[in-house]
Amino acid sequence: MGTSIFNSLSIGYSGLSAAQAGVSTTSHNITNAESEGYTRQRVVTAAATPVNMAPGNVGNGTQIMDIARIFDNFVYDRYTGISAEKEYSDFTKQTLETLSTYFPEIDGVGIKSDLQDYYNMWQTFADNPDNDAIKLSLAKQTEALSNGIISTQNKIYDLQSTLNTQLKVNVDEVNLLAKELSKINISIEVAEAGDTFTANDLRDKRNSIELSLAKLIGADSISGQINSNIIINSASNEKNGSYTLSVNGFNIVDGGTYHPIHISSDKNSNGFYELSYERQDGVLIAMDEKIPGGRIGAILDLRGDKIEGNSSGTPSNGTLQKVLDELNAFATTLIESTNNLYASSATKSMSSKNISINPTLPILDSNLNIRAGAFDIVIYDIDGNESARRVININNLTTMNGVAGSNSIQGQIIDQKDDNADANANNDIDDFMQFHWATYQGGGNALELVMDSSYGAKGYTFSIEDNLKTNQFDSGSNFAGALGLSRFFDGDSAKDIGLNSALRDNPTNIKAGKTSSSGDNTLALNMIQQQFENYSFEVGKLKYESTIYGMFDVVATEVGIRTKEAILNNQTITAQFNATELEYSSISKVSIDEELTNLIKYQTSYGAASKIITTIDQMMQTLLGIKQ
Repeated sequence: MGTSIFNSLSIGYSGLSAAQAGVSTTSHNITNAESEGYTRQRVVTAAATPVNMAPGNVGNGTQIMDIARIFDNFVYDRYTGISAEKEYSDFTKQTLETLSTYFPEIDGVGIKSDLQDYYNMWQTFADNPDNDAIKLSLAKQTEALSNGIISTQNKIYDLQSTLNTQLKVNVDEVNLLAKELSKINISIEVAEAGDTFTANDLRDKRNSIELSLAKLIGADSISGQINSNIIINSASNEKNGSYTLSVNGFNIVDGGTYHPIHISSDKNSNGFYELSYERQDGVLIAMDEKIPGGRIGAILDLRGDKIEGNSSGTPSNGTLQKVLDELNAFATTLIESTNNLYASSATKSMSSKNISINPTLPILDSNLNIRAGAFDIVIYDIDGNESARRVININNLTTMNGVAGSNSIQGQIIDQKDDNADANANNDIDDFMQFHWATYQGGGNALELVMDSSYGAKGYTFSIEDNLKTNQFDSGSNFAGALGLSRFFDGDSAKDIGLNSALRDNPTNIKAGKTSSSGDNTLALNMIQQQFENYSFEVGKLKYESTIYGMFDVVATEVGIRTKEAILNNQTITAQFNATELEYSSISKVSIDEELTNLIKYQTSYGAASKIITTIDQMMQTLLGIKQ
């Protein structure tokens, strides 16, 4: 078979078509230079099958083999990976920087400053124990300290709640993107059926969604194989075959199907969301602690991801929850130790807060912060002289209620003993004191210790003092403090700490001494000494032996260290991200200068192909002229 003039015309036309495709593709690149996720494309051409004739093959023009995108999956995988890390790091840094503003201790303001002013007021009170104006000032400073603690706790809790809300929003977005991704996979499969063409724009859209999912939840895409495309670019390669998108082993997209992440707060009293992976058969598998990356991973690490089995309905881990727990431990110990000391001020009756314990089971097995040791019940006469004292011991078997002489609080109080060694059976603790245990109809219990009315009418009072000789801690058994028998502070934690309501209504009732004697400042002096004593602070499984100041320093230092670590880590990851993004952009992103150069090249090619057709036309005109 030989060539013909029409075959030559076809050759020129193939050149025009190739140049036109090149111009169209280059124009497509230029117009999408700023489109998110777009990768540049190139026209792949090759010589058409030649015409076989003697003495050899005659060229038959060019043909368009493919329009391929320049894309390196290896670089892209590194890019999505570092993007997930950067999103995690950015969100963590931003959140912790916000958290650090709640502890402005470096500027000489905040809880620690209020705490110092609080103890300074006790010093002023000790110097002037009968001055009502100073009592008013002490009450105001106590409220300022309490309000500062509550405000800080509320801000942290609000931040945690905001993260919880963001968790729901981001998980919903993950599910929407995963569903869209499964549809795109179907479209790609249809468009590329027969392995004839590559669905470039659909693949770009898929990669863009993959990147968003990596940033949101640290998702990784997995395909059957990667094919190199060195003809168009030495770094170009493409994933093909089966497709899955997983989150730390959970496949949320599997080809054309997707498995939504289930999020619910129905089982949580505080509204904290828990995540589950929904299998194809509808079975839910908990996955909160299995999300290590992206924004959602950061939210869970900050908010806390372990909630199951926690009766309080709050996370048992997480950066913010740890700070909340530490601040609670600080406030709880401040409340209990202060109330424990305040119980040494003589009164005619003491009643506990509402407590939930079984009065016949060992006290140390309850959730009350009572320690093995002892406390003294002290009786004072109307002149402030000590009339009787009895040691009440607490060990692993001590219960609240029991018969006289038993190993119970009640049994030890009502037991008939000669506390004064005066052979008088009518002036001992069992004579002065009455033990009452009340059970509320709605649940809970209360202990009430009351001075016998006949002695109370004579001006007798009683107090409770920890017997430090029998305990390794400076706070002793903490019996009065744990039960709140005589309260300077109301509340149980950083959420509700405050000056006792009765003292708030009438601050002049604040006591400076153990007795009502004028000038007695022994209680105020003990309150001043409190700031230097060591206490045991329990935060989850951790235990700190520290002063009250020292425990607050633990809280503030924890925030400072975590924030500094987040900032330094973010700087490192940002540098890695910038380098990886630059590498990815150099391969796949559109360069306007390069595309303009290509336009000139294709324009020249188009003009040359046009010249071929013009020449053939002239040849045909010559042939027609000869025929005439």
